[in-house]
Amino acid sequence: MWWILASIAVVVLAYWLLTRPHKYWLQKGVRQGTPRFVLGDNGGMVLGKQSFAEMVEMVYNTCPNTRYSGFYQFFLPTLLLKDPDLIKQITVKDFDHFVDHRNFIPEDSDPLWGKNLFALTGNKWREMRAKLSPAFTGSKMKHMFTLISQSGQQFVDHFLKKDQDLIIVEMKDTFTRFTNDVIASTAFGVQCDSLDDTNNEFYLMGKEATNFDGFWKNLRIFGYILVPKLLKAFKVTLFPKEVSDFFHTLIMNNIRAREKHGIVRPDMIHLLLEARKNEETQMIQDQDIIAQALSFLFAGFDSVSALMCFMSHELAINPDVQQRLIEEVDETVEACNGKITYEVFLGMKYMDMVVSETLRKWPAAVATERVCTKSYTIEPKFPDEKPIHLEKNAVVWLPIFGLHRDPQYYPEPERFDPERFSDENKTSVKPYTYLPFGSGPRNCIGSRFALLETKTLFFYILSHFEIVPVEKTQIPLVLSKKHINLTAEKGFWLGLKRRSRSRM
Repeated sequence: MWWILASIAVVVLAYWLLTRPHKYWLQKGVRQGTPRFVLGDNGGMVLGKQSFAEMVEMVYNTCPNTRYSGFYQFFLPTLLLKDPDLIKQITVKDFDHFVDHRNFIPEDSDPLWGKNLFALTGNKWREMRAKLSPAFTGSKMKHMFTLISQSGQQFVDHFLKKDQDLIIVEMKDTFTRFTNDVIASTAFGVQCDSLDDTNNEFYLMGKEATNFDGFWKNLRIFGYILVPKLLKAFKVTLFPKEVSDFFHTLIMNNIRAREKHGIVRPDMIHLLLEARKNEETQMIQDQDIIAQALSFLFAGFDSVSALMCFMSHELAINPDVQQRLIEEVDETVEACNGKITYEVFLGMKYMDMVVSETLRKWPAAVATERVCTKSYTIEPKFPDEKPIHLEKNAVVWLPIFGLHRDPQYYPEPERFDPERFSDENKTSVKPYTYLPFGSGPRNCIGSRFALLETKTLFFYILSHFEIVPVEKTQIPLVLSKKHINLTAEKGFWLGLKRRSRSRM
């Protein structure tokens, strides 16, 4: 009989220990939802019933009429910031308390991840950000525009060579190949044509590096979140060895060739080499250069190609928007006699409105987080609030997807309406409710590059083609529940319909 009582006691104790973490926010007087046993608020996602974006929107809407609420990533208590003024306070005014992202992979476990700008923390992040920022100034973007335009022309030439009035395309694969070629050129100093040479090594290795689908890869990621010391002890890395070796060899050969032959190419590698040359302490090592180039690859391969996919889908199902954008493209081509310049390109207001609305409705980063680097108190603002003390290493979230879909800020949020960002209307967008690239000093360093790349490609596409729905187009679009990243359940199948009269 005693062993039955002992067993019951063990079960009760285990249950208490496993449910206790999910009372963390209640004990602090913060409202929260009803987290699942062990899984927390990730339950729907882990069980394949929700996409990551849908999970973010769910926790955003769980506790209405609050400036913040609590939720749980498995057992990790996370504070969700919902009030725009509070988001500004934490990400800008009191940024020194929230400098870091949560780095779940130790730097010495996989330096190619741990040393990239997104993962760096504290002073290491500040120093590297300062060294990389000059690569994204207006003058650098002007130069990059030439390289991106060449890739854009190469892209449309590939399809113009096809003797078809309607070309059916899976846009995710197609746009990923374009962004791959742009990143290869601007960050790695390598020329690629991934639409014609579909199996070039750079593309295949880039695809492998940025692919986190599959059971074992997801298990590796969750392992780093839950038991990082164990994975470190067994030397489990995020990137496969062949991927690490390929990019290491590629960049080191590139660096040696530049140094030997005095090659100057104003790209990221050149910028970091110049910074290292001027660095008395030689803080920038080869591994740092490789890691930063790879971080550029991550952003281009997925985030930028995702923006392009959702924009092409919205143009296809909103032909009135597409027609107006085509008219602006045609007017721009005529204004510069077919020779597009950076200055003329920046004057395309409707293009900017369409891209902005795409990022509003479909932000590639559906949420971003900050780690409290030193204790902090959120003071009460309303009678039902009390001071919330955040300890060092506490995690806060910016629920970007939830903010962008909140009808309080964007009426009829499911409707695609570029007029939200017209000159007349954009001033009414409440600050810190539109955060496609994050907020504060730790926002996305490559946002200007991503926007330029996207606008350039659509300029070239719409000069020659209309984007139209086809039989395989999923309408309405449903988000995939199998991928962490924002993507469509059945892919992005659309048609490129040759215009009767191309403008370039």
